[in-house]
Amino acid sequence: MIYEGKAIRVQALGDGIVEMQFDLEGDSVNKFNRLTLNEFRQAVDALRADASIRGVLVASGKGMFIVGADITEFIELFRAPEEELRGWCLEVNRIFSDFEDLPVPTVVAINGVALGGGFEMCLACDFRVMGESAKVGLPEVKLGINPGFGGTVRLPRLIGSDNAIEWIAAGKENRAAEALKVGAVDAVVADDRLREAALDLLRRAVAGELDFRGRRQPKLEPLKLGNVEQMMAFESAKAYVAAQAGPHYPAPLAAVKTIQKAANAGREAALEIEVGGFVKLAGTSVAQSLVGLFLNEQELKRKTKKYDKAARAVKQAAVLGAGIMGGGIAYQSALKGTPILMKDIREESIRLGLAEADKQLAKRVEKGRLTVLQMAEVLNGIRPTLSYGDFGRVDLVIEAVVEKLEVKQAVLAEVEAQVAEEAVIASNTSTLSISRLADSLERPERFCGMHFFNPVPLMPLVEVIRGERTGELAIATTVAYARKMGKTPIVVNDCPGFLVNRVLFPYLSGFTGLLAAGIDFQRIDRVMEAFGWPMGPAYLLDVVGIDTAVHARNVLAEGYPERMKEEGATAIDVLLGAGRLGQKSGAGFYAYERDGSPKPKKLEDPQVAELLRPLVGEARELGDEEIVNRLMLPLCLETVRCLEEGVVESPAEADMGLIYGVGFPPFRGGALRYIDTLGVARFVELADRHAELGPLYRPTETLRDMARQGRSFFA
Repeated sequence: MIYEGKAIRVQALGDGIVEMQFDLEGDSVNKFNRLTLNEFRQAVDALRADASIRGVLVASGKGMFIVGADITEFIELFRAPEEELRGWCLEVNRIFSDFEDLPVPTVVAINGVALGGGFEMCLACDFRVMGESAKVGLPEVKLGINPGFGGTVRLPRLIGSDNAIEWIAAGKENRAAEALKVGAVDAVVADDRLREAALDLLRRAVAGELDFRGRRQPKLEPLKLGNVEQMMAFESAKAYVAAQAGPHYPAPLAAVKTIQKAANAGREAALEIEVGGFVKLAGTSVAQSLVGLFLNEQELKRKTKKYDKAARAVKQAAVLGAGIMGGGIAYQSALKGTPILMKDIREESIRLGLAEADKQLAKRVEKGRLTVLQMAEVLNGIRPTLSYGDFGRVDLVIEAVVEKLEVKQAVLAEVEAQVAEEAVIASNTSTLSISRLADSLERPERFCGMHFFNPVPLMPLVEVIRGERTGELAIATTVAYARKMGKTPIVVNDCPGFLVNRVLFPYLSGFTGLLAAGIDFQRIDRVMEAFGWPMGPAYLLDVVGIDTAVHARNVLAEGYPERMKEEGATAIDVLLGAGRLGQKSGAGFYAYERDGSPKPKKLEDPQVAELLRPLVGEARELGDEEIVNRLMLPLCLETVRCLEEGVVESPAEADMGLIYGVGFPPFRGGALRYIDTLGVARFVELADRHAELGPLYRPTETLRDMARQGRSFFA
């Protein structure tokens, strides 16, 4: 054994060939944490000191190569002074460069995934052999940062600046065929032949058949592009990347600029340029929010995975109520491998549900993500029915009928009599109390909420709602099934509106208040879209449906009359009265026109101003920042209340619910992260300045205590 640590081993294989194997002790994956980086330094020093070594195979002892850097360890370092972070990055890069400069050929066998620092490790090798099912990539821009271990330096010099910009700015994972096509790897082989093929290539390099020094040399030199070629390549790339990334995500454009700035530099100078760009981005609020979002996702995965042990396997599911929602649920279940019955009392609804599933599958076939045969298999997993004939074999039933308490209670009682005692029943209600719905059931412990968001195939969130009498088996089974469906479940406790709708409607109340103050709804939409929302509040209401919004608002007003009951008619009441239900009816705040594209075309409609005129007071001059405050303050404060009341268990879950459920701007990290970014004391002061607008704008005493004590929601 040449070197042995807790993350890396270097052992002789014979004939002067050694293997450096990454195998992090006590972890299911390899990652570059402090331990691994320290051992990497020691392993490289051991390799440099042994003159008998003729070649190095780099491999993984796990099912994946290296998934990247351990962000959980380095988050504090990102907050350190710039010089400290710069020094750390340069020291890490010295290890990679020293490895790259070994006087012998190096070959890496890439299995599973090699992402971020893991792929940068591969780039430091002379040759790369990839298993056919493996993926590689540099996803750092998704965390608001750039590659920091040489990715912007080595990749452009290996595959060309155009390809490297596409890979780095998009941050996507790339399959083996694509990696081979652009020259990021030298060979792709069957997974079970990976080690053998990598060793064979290494032996050829050791024998002199392959010029490892020649392969290495371009990574040490400037990019081979003339000044005119550079200008054409980088200026067009910057324009395209800036348009794609938008103004709120600086990392992709910064990466292009870093590659451009380092184009005429050798490796060491180019690495210093990369580190400078990395350090600058790491200190931005966007990076802090996106890194926080990543950590929240990891926490959420850990929490939901814990339910697996207590869950009952769902081998057969059912959905009550077809149509668009039921069809979407059936499609998602069958797509992910769980067959499902789709029951309705009307043939028309069954046809609509099947058409929805067929439409979603056809999209996947069109994009090459499914074959026609696979589409047929998924459709075979959806069995339409007008009766309860096979419900005795169902493990979990999702009720998705009309949003009326009495109707749902009757249907739930009816289905309970048809299923086995151990079956779980879940309601897809968006607002109705799970505890009240359970009053109609003999086994309320087997009942919970399972709130999907529309459109089901696109929206990642599922709220799993615990009623007063819901048992842990029901929660665990529903969470596990949601995960199997490819969704992100968040467990919340029962209350009017649950988490997402309860938090959303104070935001929409702020919107109707602005309309009453004479602010044009189209201007409000533009301001909030510039703030980062995927659509402004007027457009959002049209997409949700004006009738749906009025129903949810009324439920919340009944549940929280002191904050959410509105005096008199509002804009959404007027539009409802005029039959303008939003996109579904072709007119809401905007008019909609079908032009053959999947999404209706949004148009201005002068009739809306006339309809709303009786509600509008004397117009006030409000700046864009004030518009943002009047919408964001009540949303954030209601999120705080949900956390304090235990509706949601943690700040991470609250923020993820908003990002996944209503499109809260990810680069702002969520409502509670947004408060932290502003500073809790400053946020409370801002809320107090708006207190005259009503109870929705008044901070809780706990939040005031946090402000006085200098505390935040996230450390």
